[in-house]
Amino acid sequence: MKVLFVSSESYPFIKTGGLGDVTYALPKALRKLGVDVRVIIPKYSGIDIKYLNRMERISEFTVKVGWRDRYCGLLKLEEQGVPFYFIDNEYYFKRIRAYGDYDDGEKFIYFSRAVLEAINHLDDFVPDILHCNDWHTAISIPILKDNYRDNFKFRNIKTVYTIHNLKYQGVFRKEILEDLVGLNRDYYAEDKLKYYDAISFMKGGIMYSDVVSTVSPTYAQEIKTEYYGEGLHGLLSGIDYKLYGILNGIDMEINDPQRDSNIFFNYDERNLQNKQYNKEELQRILGLPVNKEIPMIGMVTRLEEQKGLDLVQCIIEDILKEDVQIVVLGTGDRKYEDMFKFFAWKYPHKVSANIYFDSSISQKIYAASDMFLMPSKFEPCGIGQLIALRYGSIPIVRETGGLNDTVKAYNEFSGEGNGFTFKNFNAHDMLYTIRRSLGFYRNKDLWNNLCRKAMQEDNSWNKSAQEYINIYNRLVLN
Repeated sequence: MKVLFVSSESYPFIKTGGLGDVTYALPKALRKLGVDVRVIIPKYSGIDIKYLNRMERISEFTVKVGWRDRYCGLLKLEEQGVPFYFIDNEYYFKRIRAYGDYDDGEKFIYFSRAVLEAINHLDDFVPDILHCNDWHTAISIPILKDNYRDNFKFRNIKTVYTIHNLKYQGVFRKEILEDLVGLNRDYYAEDKLKYYDAISFMKGGIMYSDVVSTVSPTYAQEIKTEYYGEGLHGLLSGIDYKLYGILNGIDMEINDPQRDSNIFFNYDERNLQNKQYNKEELQRILGLPVNKEIPMIGMVTRLEEQKGLDLVQCIIEDILKEDVQIVVLGTGDRKYEDMFKFFAWKYPHKVSANIYFDSSISQKIYAASDMFLMPSKFEPCGIGQLIALRYGSIPIVRETGGLNDTVKAYNEFSGEGNGFTFKNFNAHDMLYTIRRSLGFYRNKDLWNNLCRKAMQEDNSWNKSAQEYINIYNRLVLN
């Protein structure tokens, strides 16, 4: 089985969110199960020099973007047993950031076309499966079906398209369809790429792929409803026969409190005392009162509406009436950044607002915090709650998407459950749930048992990787 895994980012080279984690961890798990999976991403200028120096240039060719011929270099290196290919073009990828530029549409049209052309330069590697991820790579699927249908080398390639977040669809003006994408105007139709008065790359990936997957079973059902469907709920209901929800995992080797070099003190479920030492040390460096008895709520998140920060804004004063500390790490919308900065100024002994992102600090927060708050408005899967469980930080989440699939409400009568949950997108429901968790925190034996059980969970990629292999096999054998 040969799989070319196509993504706009991957840890450890470039990572802006959960997609980067998935692109690294899932192929790694698939290879352990015998799949010859290789990853291809853009060669961004921000990739660390230690990786750039290891890259081997294997080919150069040109890529058509409309009537333009663009240079493409193809490089390769192996990381943790996984072969990575890199598409090199400084005009498109020598940028400060991976996304958010005025020419994102053209940039990822180029990347998608370059990926397809690169297949001609991968020696004896011709993929059985082209596995594309999110809107940035979606357009490669209709281009493959249209431009390469008469090419014998590409004839048997099957396609899998994974939606990581339906909100970001890659919607661009319809004029680029012929000018840049290279598809004729017939593709501007309701059953093809048309999305209102524009075109949607994601819609193209959904329409033309052989299988569509999402990153959790609950999200696969949610996106077929108007509330979560972002205008594509009708389409997604119509392709239910090829839509799968496969839960993301985490890399258990990277996220391991026993070996994590980013945290102050390593620990496991048999040594929770060191977790408390992590809390005291983080309190010290953040300028919070050093007291292991004060419950710490961590938030490592993008500061945007999706993450439920409107709920936090509504009742943060009520939360801070409790004996509690809140530690936030992340960037995003200015109004949420300013909110946390304000409350850190108003309650300097209770709130630490770290308005930046640093992966080392994020691991320290997972290790130090007692609870991890994720009140998302919607959450396709979520990685934060899985890492939190691994580090014994008990999640407080809303029952949506992957949060609903991975966090089950604690039942004090049966002892079942691994966190605290609320169903409605309601600030006072969230406040009640936070207070409930704080109440149980006072019972140290109960809380330590909850932490131990959380840390023993298997949230690795093993099961999910096998589900993808089952899909790949069905596609190739049909």
